[in-house]
Amino acid sequence: MKNAVYVIGFLTFFILGIGIMFEFFQWPFSGRLMMLGFVLLNFAFLPTFFYKLYKMQKLA
Repeated sequence: MKNAVYVIGFLTFFILGIGIMFEFFQWPFSGRLMMLGFVLLNFAFLPTFFYKLYKMQKLA
């Protein structure tokens, strides 16, 4: 679970960073990359991150 959060977080912020760089240089597909990054952030990274925090709090 811990590794999954790290991998999902890395991929999410990597895709967002690439999308922002594409937007800065006005290259094509910047909007699609940023949309994919925000979708991963909201539906993959944040739920797994908060679930991990919930499980750690429940164990303590």
